[in-house]
Amino acid sequence: MQLFHIPEFDKNNTDLIISKEESKHIVRVLRLKNGDFIHITNGKGVLAKAEIIDDNKNACKVRIVEVIDGHEKRDYYVHMAVAPTKNNDRYEWFIEKATEFGLDEITPIICNHSERKTIKTERLNKVILSAAKQSLKAYIPKVNEAVKLDVFLNSDSFDGQKFVAHCIKEDKKSLKSELKPNNKYLILIGPEGDFSKSEVDLAISKGFTPVTLGNFRLRTETAALAAVHSIAFVNE
Repeated sequence: MQLFHIPEFDKNNTDLIISKEESKHIVRVLRLKNGDFIHITNGKGVLAKAEIIDDNKNACKVRIVEVIDGHEKRDYYVHMAVAPTKNNDRYEWFIEKATEFGLDEITPIICNHSERKTIKTERLNKVILSAAKQSLKAYIPKVNEAVKLDVFLNSDSFDGQKFVAHCIKEDKKSLKSELKPNNKYLILIGPEGDFSKSEVDLAISKGFTPVTLGNFRLRTETAALAAVHSIAFVNE
């Protein structure tokens, strides 16, 4: 099944002209022709099966033959606030795999111990889109601009379960034991040098529950993915 992201697609559309870039991919790269079928999504839950009726390499035209609204809609929401890693490839790896598991929103957070303080959201969006298409997702995760942790915490209005995962030796609960199914989740994951004590204290004062991901010392991207997997596991 070939999936294409067409943001402007509406579930009430009957015929649709595909963008030039995607048209070239459909006709030149995949060599699809009139009568062949593709699938398209607007990234907001609508998945459609479409028949190619004009295999123009610059403006491929398709006819919608089947529409599913809310394809694989989940009963939970995952927002990960994760500090950028020093090696940007590792952060992109996390984004890719988290999208496959089920991610709704990602916010890069800049912390006291962060070695990387900038992030290219345009690049992250490309990674997410590629992963979503490969894993046949009809919902495309939202990427927020990078923000300092204290600003993020002071502006937080999240109404679900909130957790801060850290390595400081103090009483913490197991993330898996605290997760409640069919909920909204916001999880903070710090940089390679972990959160500072003052950052953890601030998060707790804002209603975040301090948690552990197990008796392991994990890289930032591994910890973040472990958290996403735990949520998916609890909601199976």
